[in-house]
Amino acid sequence: MKQVELLHQPESPILVARLVLAFGSRVDPPGQRGRQQLLAGVLTRGCGELNAEDFANEVESYGANLRCDAGDDFLVVALKCNNDDANFLLPLLLDMLEMPSCERDQVNLERDLNMQTIQRMREDPFYLCHEKLRQLLFSDGPYGHDPIGTRNDLEKIEPKSLIQISKQLAAQSALLVLAGNPPSSLQEQCVNRISGWTNKIEAGPLLIPEPLENFAAVRCRTEQVVMMIGFRTIEIHNPDALLLRILQVHLGVGMSCRLFQVMREELGLAYDIGAELITRCSDSPMIWHLSCGIDRAPEALNAFLGEWRRLIEQPISAAELNLAVAKIKGQEALSCETLSQRADRLAALLSYGLPKNHSELCLKKLPHISPVELQEAAKRLLQKPNLSVCGPAAALNDLKHQWQVAMS
Repeated sequence: MKQVELLHQPESPILVARLVLAFGSRVDPPGQRGRQQLLAGVLTRGCGELNAEDFANEVESYGANLRCDAGDDFLVVALKCNNDDANFLLPLLLDMLEMPSCERDQVNLERDLNMQTIQRMREDPFYLCHEKLRQLLFSDGPYGHDPIGTRNDLEKIEPKSLIQISKQLAAQSALLVLAGNPPSSLQEQCVNRISGWTNKIEAGPLLIPEPLENFAAVRCRTEQVVMMIGFRTIEIHNPDALLLRILQVHLGVGMSCRLFQVMREELGLAYDIGAELITRCSDSPMIWHLSCGIDRAPEALNAFLGEWRRLIEQPISAAELNLAVAKIKGQEALSCETLSQRADRLAALLSYGLPKNHSELCLKKLPHISPVELQEAAKRLLQKPNLSVCGPAAALNDLKHQWQVAMS
């Protein structure tokens, strides 16, 4: 994999950069959940001889947009600036990884901000329900927590530990995607600097424990029940990944999707409903979610289970398949509208070890996929549902009993 990749757009007045490292939250050590996201936030708080205030002033004086986030698999530094300012700002982006500050007061400030974010998120029933489902699917493994971490673990992370891991950031596996029209001398400078990075990220094998339970509940004083059915599926490289994406689009994308049409339009059961497929290096989760009134929660769960069984027991219709394929083609087109979107896509594909033309290859396969193939994929990949619910205690007890009977 090349370390620097260019999406050349000669007329663009904007330069977009994406620097990707295999430093996602999956490498958070036990007892330090949220460490990588904390590190990501601290990276934007000074580097080299620039303290946090000077660093912010430098970036803002150019009107640039700079952010750094840790997802499940990767840490991404994203820059968007005027092409004329790239000669200063792009080297600064590399300085962030070569000479991070990690000053104690800035670590503490970023930690406080993250804990405040966690507190706000915990007021959202959907977040609470999703976190319970995440633990069902992945337990205490690499994907078993939100990248932002937990309050208890964040409180234990010392600034000196961030300083230690920050010294590994200038790593051989770094990938820089540039989109726009950077000067050839600047591109060469980036190649030379990144080529000189010698650190190796020792993440170890990705060991994900098998689920022990298939039901979880969290009490919440609301007038509704949030319900999520989740499946632990396959890595993004798997040939079945495209089939799984078609099923997800068929079930949960747009108002014409199967779940919306049946559970909201026909049965009037759900306020909010959808399906997501979260692509990962390993064991991507597929999640079906809904919110409904307390009194109709048992009916909603029955309908949810009915849709799951239907997907496994019978093929979708040709019309449903054609609709899902059309939606995927539309999604692909819309995801390439801006330079930033194109840079994000290329960075993601190359980081996952996929070819540049992966999306085009998938589009060519779509006309040759049959409803029977999709049913067979559903049988293989969606056999083990897990249920997470959030709502009043009485409703949760009834749903737990109902789920246990259905799964027995």
